[in-house]
Amino acid sequence: MTPSAPGSVHDILRLGNAFCEAQALLTAVELNLFTVLCDGPAAEPDLARLLGLHGRGLRDFLRLLVALGLLLEDDGRYRNAEVAELHLVEGRPGYVGGALLGAKANLYPLWGELTETLRTGRPRSAADGFAAMLDDPAELRRYTRMMDGALQPLVPGIVKAVDWAAHRSVLDVGGCRGDLVGQLVRSHPGLTGHVFDLPQMEPLFDEHMAELGTAGRVRFHSGDFFADPLPRADVLILGHILHNWSRERREQLVRAAFKAVNPGGVLLVHDRMIDAAHPTVDNLVTSLVMALVTEEGEEYAIGELVELAESAGFASVSRQPLDHNETLVVCRRSGEPGLRAAGRPARNQRRPEGARP
Repeated sequence: MTPSAPGSVHDILRLGNAFCEAQALLTAVELNLFTVLCDGPAAEPDLARLLGLHGRGLRDFLRLLVALGLLLEDDGRYRNAEVAELHLVEGRPGYVGGALLGAKANLYPLWGELTETLRTGRPRSAADGFAAMLDDPAELRRYTRMMDGALQPLVPGIVKAVDWAAHRSVLDVGGCRGDLVGQLVRSHPGLTGHVFDLPQMEPLFDEHMAELGTAGRVRFHSGDFFADPLPRADVLILGHILHNWSRERREQLVRAAFKAVNPGGVLLVHDRMIDAAHPTVDNLVTSLVMALVTEEGEEYAIGELVELAESAGFASVSRQPLDHNETLVVCRRSGEPGLRAAGRPARNQRRPEGARP
């Protein structure tokens, strides 16, 4: 969605202070306010006690959340608005708080340094910051929750994009703790899931698969997708991966994906891709995020990915919206799935080729 252009000096000033409203939402999520209120309405003193707050500023904080449409107030008692009940209550299927908490902890401070990135071309996060995060269990857990939160609104569109009954295996490249694949195999009993990611993700993967009840149906493969061959699968997913890299690296990954997709299979790629003719504010903002946090990443043009997929050898390439700002590109490899579609798995589907033991 594209916000309306400022029409007055007041609009300009409000735009310049929009970070205040954002911080109110992020703080409410950090305090777990919406999860507390899912048990029922509460008055200001009760919320102060339940959330461990001093009380100063709380009334105006709650009223601001009402004005923003996140809370409702009746006779001094506050309750969640419908949208908050759906998406800001921890543990609910539509919860996006993980993504918001990640934004508060990791992205919010970096935006204050955008000027320096534009001057120097260098990201504001440390070059070894991601490696340090991988070795910090608390930070890694927060990162995976942020990835799950960003993905959650997209899952219904991904589920509808493929005839899953025609396939036997799905691989999520860079799939973190396996939340997407876990949801897919729970919904499709004939599907076997695989996740390819760095070895530090495996303990969180094992824990999450146990939580979902999918431990026996999803397998973790550790490796580096620039150094190791990808496991083979009928459906391969590159979600929020290609935007971390340069065009040359994106081309390398798309070609590796083509080799890993079984004949008759599908590659699904989703990112906040740029529509060259009609770029949106949200996607341009996201592209600047990539400049702030990666050495060479950016949100790339939809046409670029179509070109890379066709050059890699995919027989057909189509695109569709996943959400307001997310695009899904579906790349189909020629060849009949054959016996796999009839219920007899190919030899390599129980243990995908190229995977580390």
